[in-house]
Amino acid sequence: MSSCLETIHLPHLPPTLPIHIALYRDLQNASFLRQQLIAGNTDFEYALIDASMVLSRTHILAAVFRAVNDYLNGHLRSRNVHSEIVLSLSPAKNIADAFRKFGITDSTKDLLVVKVPVSPEITHESVAAHLGEHVKGIPVRFNDATLSSTCDVAKIKKAYKLGALATPPAKYQVDGVHDGEKRLLEVSLLGAIALRGS
Repeated sequence: MSSCLETIHLPHLPPTLPIHIALYRDLQNASFLRQQLIAGNTDFEYALIDASMVLSRTHILAAVFRAVNDYLNGHLRSRNVHSEIVLSLSPAKNIADAFRKFGITDSTKDLLVVKVPVSPEITHESVAAHLGEHVKGIPVRFNDATLSSTCDVAKIKKAYKLGALATPPAKYQVDGVHDGEKRLLEVSLLGAIALRGS
């Protein structure tokens, strides 16, 4: 199975901390992956995120930046930088609630995987090989077009308590979602990530 792992260097983070991200559709072994997290298996130290809860690249990268920045500054509120990414997606401070709403569940069908290389032996190649061996899903491109097809806007709005967002005119509708509404929603999500815990 070919890998679609992308390695991203985020501005304002050290070049020694690139972010490895992969997106999978039609996941077949969500229960197995979730069990590895629960068991604390260090080989599976990833942020395993239900892709239905991610609106866009900007949405997840904002949460990753927040978590890695907290990690670098010794301000983690959770076990490690990977659990902190899941927590950073949540507008609330409750870790269990964040994992329930944003993390992998036994019924997750579309999975976003994030790996922060906290040790030198973690490379693009090692992450791609490990994911290729253990994630039973179809690797797809990590881009806004794919995320548009995996995200559940209603679930995201409910999680962030944004049900009352104004709906722009129909002429802005793209892929069943109003383009203007999506931009407004993204701005609201980024604000929630920036303000959580401050």
